[in-house]
Amino acid sequence: MTERTRLAVLGSPISHSKSPSIHRAAYSVLGLAWSYEAVDVTGVGLAAYLGSLDDNWRGLSLTMPLKRDVVPLLSWSDPLVELAGGANTVLLGGGEVRGYNTDVWGVSQAFAEVGIERLTAVEILGAGATAASVIVAVARMGASRVTISARTPARAHLLVALGSRLSVEVTVRPWGVRDRSLISPDAIVSTVPGGDSDLVFAEEICRSAVLFDVAYDPWPSVLASQWGAVGGTVISGFDLLVHQAIGQVRLFLTGDADHVLPNEPSVLAAMRAAL
Repeated sequence: MTERTRLAVLGSPISHSKSPSIHRAAYSVLGLAWSYEAVDVTGVGLAAYLGSLDDNWRGLSLTMPLKRDVVPLLSWSDPLVELAGGANTVLLGGGEVRGYNTDVWGVSQAFAEVGIERLTAVEILGAGATAASVIVAVARMGASRVTISARTPARAHLLVALGSRLSVEVTVRPWGVRDRSLISPDAIVSTVPGGDSDLVFAEEICRSAVLFDVAYDPWPSVLASQWGAVGGTVISGFDLLVHQAIGQVRLFLTGDADHVLPNEPSVLAAMRAAL
């Protein structure tokens, strides 16, 4: 029987990805001679790529724009994939393509790392697959109100429906339109790629609300610099990257995202050092 030792992160563009570095560091600590590479794949080419993989392949990490594109191609989906509408992790074997979502757990862990366990009101920039995972995560942390700022508001209808399923009030507004509700968010989460934001927030918001910017290239992002200028709290995309990757490594090793790795603190430290 062929031992499955190959892994990769897929996306487009993908050359900037830090996933190969942190995954290789994890497998080194775990004593596993597994390979992990970055492969440029678009949604159009995803089905053909999956069909080309042989029995040497253990699994895949997925980033933009594939988290939603992969869902129709899965032979089995974790309930969290069904809820969030996207998978960032695929396990291969037995003729199956099994989908998982570790982004939700990664978001929660990144907030917890700065001492935030509960949220009430959250503003999300962007309306893609990562935004859906953020809504699930903050709903689990108690948030009852989410505002979405979207360049294409019509794209956010899935997020509104998701909020309804989670008993979260989701309001969508066009990009750049200010919130007139007078309800200050506990957190602002930017899910736009590359930290691509031209928004300017008032200093009092930067001081009172934590910024979670899932981008990490370039870093600091424009928003992170705004928060840093007034001493605000910032969670970087590096934090999400590492935490969601720990979930992926657990899945690739054990098939269970909740199964703690052997010597996991050392694995986590090696992954952070690889950044």
